[in-house]
Amino acid sequence: MTDEDEYDNVVRTNRWRMVAVMALLAGGAGALADRPLMILMAAEGVGFIAYPNLTGAPKVDLEVEREVSDKGPGHGTEVDVDVTIKNTGGVLADVRYVDGVPPTLSVERGTPRHATTLRPGGSASFSYSVVAKRGRHSFVPSTVLARNLSGSVEVETTAYCDTVIDCASDFDDIELRKQASQYTGRVLTDQGGSGVEFHGTREYQSGDSISRIDWKRRARTGEFITLKFREERSAKVMLVLDARKEAYVSQGEDEPSAVAYDIYAAEQLFLSLEASRDSVGFAVIGREFTWLQPGAGDEHRARARRLLTTHPSLAPAPPSRDTFSEEQIDQLKKRLDSSTQIILLSPLADDYIVDTARRLDAHGNNVSVISPDLTLDDTPGRRLAKVEREARLSDLYQSEIPVVDWEVDKPLAKVLAHTTEKWTA
Repeated sequence: MTDEDEYDNVVRTNRWRMVAVMALLAGGAGALADRPLMILMAAEGVGFIAYPNLTGAPKVDLEVEREVSDKGPGHGTEVDVDVTIKNTGGVLADVRYVDGVPPTLSVERGTPRHATTLRPGGSASFSYSVVAKRGRHSFVPSTVLARNLSGSVEVETTAYCDTVIDCASDFDDIELRKQASQYTGRVLTDQGGSGVEFHGTREYQSGDSISRIDWKRRARTGEFITLKFREERSAKVMLVLDARKEAYVSQGEDEPSAVAYDIYAAEQLFLSLEASRDSVGFAVIGREFTWLQPGAGDEHRARARRLLTTHPSLAPAPPSRDTFSEEQIDQLKKRLDSSTQIILLSPLADDYIVDTARRLDAHGNNVSVISPDLTLDDTPGRRLAKVEREARLSDLYQSEIPVVDWEVDKPLAKVLAHTTEKWTA
């Protein structure tokens, strides 16, 4: 492996190409005009031509330290971010660093970009601030561009420092388990048991708990009757994220995409459902099919967090080309069992995803949809996209698939509470 093989991208800048052209022209003109001085100048130019070829790709070896002023800020709070990059390798004559700001947060002051020269063991620091939003926001790998001393070769690589801003969320106020029949959470079965909802009565049997005897009826009729309650079981929930190229819609060039909002919603739902002892998993459709089997516990929680924060299928930027295929939906169907509920997270940017929701629901898995609304109406094209999305929402309603139409400037928990109140009204 060469040094260049270690990096994500290596570019020859051709910075010295004009010097080569001028040297050749000067040499040719000097020979034709019999001017020794011009030939001598051309010979010096040949030295400049050889120089960039003698210097290879720079060796980038950086340590990154990042500190935030508040790891648990309130919504709308400005958080200062201090970054220090230390060079643990050789001389870096020209290094440009772009910090991995969470895609759901916006920069308020300063810039996450920094350009510098670093000697071996040298370091550089810079600061900027972001505005906190509800949810857990993990910094993504930072981008590093470096050129060698001659500037003839530029390499691109990444640097990572695990940093999280956990903005207080009001999801704990939402008891999703009470919404199981409409949305998700714990499931009420048709089997009698020791649950919490009255189901019926039967004759007393030896071994029945005395706390379940209908004592009022015993006093009135002398009969021993056992009360049966509807049995409550933990739900198995699959959070399906739409990360196809079509789903990377946003309200502006520097604004978070719908996929970023889907990731935020998925993490909040995961924490809430897990707290209710439900079994939760993830699936991603888009660049590639990604699957995390429903589960619970610390190890499962760590795997879920890694998937949401670092997996390439949920990259902040859209894929350069569309690699999604119908085979991904087929794989999803094969892995689902009939007891698994689906929460589909999608901006509903095209008709295909609506048809997919219908097909998954018809497959025997109860489907609900959470859709971040990033549509605007300031241009004719955006107004048309808004109308088309509303038509897709209507199609889902008519198919009796519950939908949470989430205006992203509002807390998701409150939108969920308001929507489910309408469902149960």
